[in-house]
Amino acid sequence: MTGKLTDDVRAIDLPPLLESGWQATPDRDAITKTFNFGNFVEAFGFMTKAAIWAEKYNHHPEWSNVYKTVNVTLTTHDVDGLSPLDIKLANKLDELGKG
Repeated sequence: MTGKLTDDVRAIDLPPLLESGWQATPDRDAITKTFNFGNFVEAFGFMTKAAIWAEKYNHHPEWSNVYKTVNVTLTTHDVDGLSPLDIKLANKLDELGKG
């Protein structure tokens, strides 16, 4: 099991994600990002690749898809907030989103 991010880790790991478009989620210890693609097939392809990695990490996003847009929220429900798993998955999603 993973633990909640410490203040020291947050100070190191969150700024690069915020610079890449992730945002703090209001009223929750979570981060959110909107990924935009050229069309529905590209968006769905991203979600398919992301789902494979989420299974590998055993950490699953909250997400929705409308046409070419995918909205993702990451938090770790077991710790009621952000954990290293969220950082790891956010970085992987950024990599896949550039695809």
